[in-house]
Amino acid sequence: MARLEDKLTEMLNPGVEALGFELVGVEFVRAGKHSILRVFIDHENGISVDNCADVSHQVSAILDVEDPISTEYNLEVSSPGMDRPLFNEKHYKASVGEVVQVRLSMPMDDRRNFKGEVLSCEDGMVSIEVDGQQFQLAVANIEKGNVVPTFD
Repeated sequence: MARLEDKLTEMLNPGVEALGFELVGVEFVRAGKHSILRVFIDHENGISVDNCADVSHQVSAILDVEDPISTEYNLEVSSPGMDRPLFNEKHYKASVGEVVQVRLSMPMDDRRNFKGEVLSCEDGMVSIEVDGQQFQLAVANIEKGNVVPTFD
């Protein structure tokens, strides 16, 4: 069975694209009555508050019809920001040369957290250098990944 986030992405993507935006990804944070559904959108010209409002109305309409989440939640629509979340192989390929922080679903070498530079991403594997050591991480095993912002 697919993860809820995967189902939501598949469900919401056509509506977001119809408005001219890219659906970067979806994150559902479970916290009882305070659960949050985060929808990250992007556009080559950037994202405004009005863009987020438009997508929020579209997404709300789809969710009202499909009703994929049985609990109460708040909907948040935003741009990915400087600490851009990474959801798939395409995102990791675009992050080659950048420092990322990832948390694995299943530990590798007795650790779940990695922070380092993305060297490459091919065939579902991300090559990341952490403190001079290279690791090969399966994208499918990454629970959460973000770009680490750098300030020059």
